[in-house]
Amino acid sequence: MHDIHQFMHGSRMLLACLIVLACPLAAAEDPVTPEQVVGAIEGTFGVTPGERRNHTKGTCAEGEFVGTPEAAAYSRSPLFSGQRIPVIARFSLAGGNPKAPDTARSPRGMALEFALPDGSLQHMTMLNIPVFGAMRPRTFLDLMLASKPDPATGKPDPEKLKAFKANHPDSLAQAEFMAKHNPPVSYANSAYYGIHTFRFIDGRNKTTPVRWRFVPQDGEKRLTDAELGSLPADFLEQRLIERARTGPVRWDMIVSIGEPGDPENDPTLAWPETRKQIRAGTLTVTSAMPQKGAACEPVNFDPLVMGDGIAPTNDPILLFRSPAYALSFARRLGGI
Repeated sequence: MHDIHQFMHGSRMLLACLIVLACPLAAAEDPVTPEQVVGAIEGTFGVTPGERRNHTKGTCAEGEFVGTPEAAAYSRSPLFSGQRIPVIARFSLAGGNPKAPDTARSPRGMALEFALPDGSLQHMTMLNIPVFGAMRPRTFLDLMLASKPDPATGKPDPEKLKAFKANHPDSLAQAEFMAKHNPPVSYANSAYYGIHTFRFIDGRNKTTPVRWRFVPQDGEKRLTDAELGSLPADFLEQRLIERARTGPVRWDMIVSIGEPGDPENDPTLAWPETRKQIRAGTLTVTSAMPQKGAACEPVNFDPLVMGDGIAPTNDPILLFRSPAYALSFARRLGGI
């Protein structure tokens, strides 16, 4: 039933997107379809039947979230009511390879599903990098096409990747960040960024542009260059499971308050660090487990699943993710 609910919700979100003309607007500027993007991901990584097309390798976790009065002043979302909100979480590696090494220089993800007191859901789908690698869906599609392994070598064509970088300057900020920052030693020692700008809506319908990140109370720690070359392919899942067994793992939700002129529809641009920041709440993970058969496995972490008090902007990447997730989810449900 949970699978069916998630699929139907994804279908409703896609229909709503079409009705309000948000998707056609993005499509008019950047004629890329979810079928093209999901197909390109499959072409690059292959297909593991019944599994996610992207962020295939992952780990489930469960816990709770408690919001703060400071956040409630900006948003009427039940998320910030101060009540204990149950959370289903999933930590993952970017890409469609279920056997990707945990030392790979690729983004790590944290996806959250909050079960709000009014019966609605709130999703947050984040990465451990402060900026995204595409301003438009076209850039992401072209990256997948350029990254497709050459049958002769089993690796991407260096010339195609070089041409991609030259033709897509919006991809460079993320690439530069990842080149300068080694992957985390544990999922518990990484910050995770919402990437996009969202809108908080208060009780008087006043809207405020915001960006959020989750900062680990355990501190941020990255692998050394020596560890990158010596650690086994799989360690992140076991480290998170073992860490959760020793006690709760916590992240503070930090929200940056936007000011006029801050980019709202371009996730490749960071906001100034001088923006006002508030602590919006604390996420607590109390247990972690392999994803097979666990609560996070059937969840489609569509970032446009939102409760009252939080709304999207017109970010083309954000709006594109919902129908792309719905298509990927439908294929996964079908065992394809």
